Amino acid sequence: MSGLKRTTEKNLMVFSGRAHPELADEVAQILDQALVPTSAYEFANGEIYVRYEESVRGCDAFVIQSHTTPINEWIMEHLIMVDALKRASAKRITVVMPFWGYSRQDKKHRGREPISARLMADMFKTAGADRIITVDLHADQLQGFFDGPVDHLMALPVLTDYIKQKYGDQPLAVVSPDAGRIKVAERWSARLDGAPLAFIHKTRRTDVANEVVANRVVGDVRGRMCVLTDDMIDTGGTIVKAAEALMAEGAAGVIIAATHAILSDPAVDRLKNCSATEVVITNTLPVPSEKQFDKLTTLSIAPLVARAIREVFEDGSVTSMFDGHA
Repeated sequence: MSGLKRTTEKNLMVFSGRAHPELADEVAQILDQALVPTSAYEFANGEIYVRYEESVRGCDAFVIQSHTTPINEWIMEHLIMVDALKRASAKRITVVMPFWGYSRQDKKHRGREPISARLMADMFKTAGADRIITVDLHADQLQGFFDGPVDHLMALPVLTDYIKQKYGDQPLAVVSPDAGRIKVAERWSARLDGAPLAFIHKTRRTDVANEVVANRVVGDVRGRMCVLTDDMIDTGGTIVKAAEALMAEGAAGVIIAATHAILSDPAVDRLKNCSATEVVITNTLPVPSEKQFDKLTTLSIAPLVARAIREVFEDGSVTSMFDGHA
């Protein structure tokens, strides 16, 4: 028996879908890993095929895919990648979704509506996911939708460090685009040396998607550079109306800061032409060249994601990355 050797060495492997390969490449480089070669393509009828070009048996797999446009296609590819890993005997499968698709459909506002964010969690569990790593969920309760660990990363340190460095010598105010995100704004305030808080009181139409009826600023923003924060920018209607309301209240300027740049039309035109000084986002979602504009600044989330992957792989603490604020 003494001649037998039991190996306990863990094997980290990083996989990427085709939605945002630049982010996955950057994460892999930080981890000093090569992305696992993967064959992925569509059949004539649009069905997706995935096959890994090397053995994944017994590995600790991290599958990175950004749920961007065309979102249903990339979610389906993500699910198929997880299923392929499960059937190829990967030991543990962690789904890395920097942006959780369908996250806004997290509850029923009216009868006969789905809770699609929960369906997403169920599908990944069924596919074979053991764990999820994601960034800035639209609602905290999404963590409870998945039957397994969910590591909820925050882009807050990345965004606030940039803003402090560039605008820290000016009087700042942190502004939430609605009353429901005031808790998030409080975290921003703490990171920005106790900058005062304000929020936009808004009325949203329930019968028309992405449409806000009215904005009113609650809080004193006069003479301050306002940091208008949100988790995502989709069509840009809400955030641009909020920026205009702040300027009308005497703000010295507005910096729009958001984690997920969905930028559906006509967001780019709205942001380009609004009164905001700068729009600061992260690269959780790809921003193609035709959607780049002069006052858009993109910060990389890759070091944050890579560190979380390392902590999970080494059975460390992801919570400790955020000074105890999970």
